[in-house]
Amino acid sequence: MFAATENFPGLVELQRGWREIRAELEALDSRNFIDWPETCIYSGNWTVFPFYRFGERLNRTCAVCPSTAARIEAVAGMVTAGFSRLAPGTHIRPHCGYTDQVWRCHLGLTQARDCGLRVGPETRLWGAGSLFVFDDTTEHEAWNRGDEDRVVLLFDVKRDPAAEVAFPDHVRGYGGDF
Repeated sequence: MFAATENFPGLVELQRGWREIRAELEALDSRNFIDWPETCIYSGNWTVFPFYRFGERLNRTCAVCPSTAARIEAVAGMVTAGFSRLAPGTHIRPHCGYTDQVWRCHLGLTQARDCGLRVGPETRLWGAGSLFVFDDTTEHEAWNRGDEDRVVLLFDVKRDPAAEVAFPDHVRGYGGDF
């Protein structure tokens, strides 16, 4: 299930800044990305550059991309954020997220061909500057069948800004000492 982006405070402003965010992405060395830790749900090469992990600010990576960090911090209820890169030939198999307390968001940063995201019965394609909000607990999958990396700014926002989000203990340490 996709949601209307205009219902989320701060997302319009974040989307307006996609070129500035992409410029910081392009300045990164790909060796700074880490493998997505849940290797059982994908084949290929899925890597991330994390900024926030379950409400915890990762100061080292935020310092490298200060404009991106400032923009995501301005989004009300943001709890998790990072660049998510799918290399050509990568498939994230159908799965469901951990909690119904957040909405998952994707801000497209690259214009890769033959890439898609299916949430429930609906499939969408990313474009540079595109923004999707969806229910992560609905079965979803993503793929890159093209010949270039697909990169999005992936982030989660609380459904109830006043609530504490409970993530399973086994995912809290993802990303190591970033």
